[in-house]
Amino acid sequence: MYCPPAFREEELGVLHDWMRAARLANLVTVGEAGTHASPLPLFLDPQEGAYGTLYGHVARANPQWQDVASVEALAIFMGPDAYVTPSWYASKKAHGKVVPTWNYTTVQARGSVEFFDDEARLHDVVDRLTRHHEAGRADEWGVSDAPEKFLKGQLRGIVGLRMPIRIIEGKHKMSQNRSAEDRAGVALGLAKSDLPSERAMSEMIKVEEA
Repeated sequence: MYCPPAFREEELGVLHDWMRAARLANLVTVGEAGTHASPLPLFLDPQEGAYGTLYGHVARANPQWQDVASVEALAIFMGPDAYVTPSWYASKKAHGKVVPTWNYTTVQARGSVEFFDDEARLHDVVDRLTRHHEAGRADEWGVSDAPEKFLKGQLRGIVGLRMPIRIIEGKHKMSQNRSAEDRAGVALGLAKSDLPSERAMSEMIKVEEA
């Protein structure tokens, strides 16, 4: 991933937090049949391996797991993002030498991916993934709430995946390369957005200014 120093994030704890917040990732692999990409909810075990290990599952009918990867897999996590109009820059009035851009946060993780269909391991992955996303809900649903026979049938329809992370990269593009005045203009513009995600990003840019 192209990442100028101003936008690079290397703190592992921060990268892990961004991955957990993203909730849905895109898993990209390349095999004999070509490139595969699947949007998947993945959970991170931060204690397993130097940079953590990702777990999840794909549908058994998904050809991605059957096409053995010839290179390392890539998991892409996207955080908040927003279009930035040059109209928000103070420098637009000063000299007009400005163009549109996009602010965003992303984490890319690489590593060899292993697919498996052992029922016990699949049950563990589904249970941990469910607990991760149900946590904090008023009426949490648990895997044990489903009838055992039904659950076994569902497990036969999926294939688990495990991906120890070998390389992890983070990019946090929040107008750091602009002047304080331009950043203030972007933060103000986003704060007036109708989109909650863009209003939240406004606060992120203010943090960058501090």
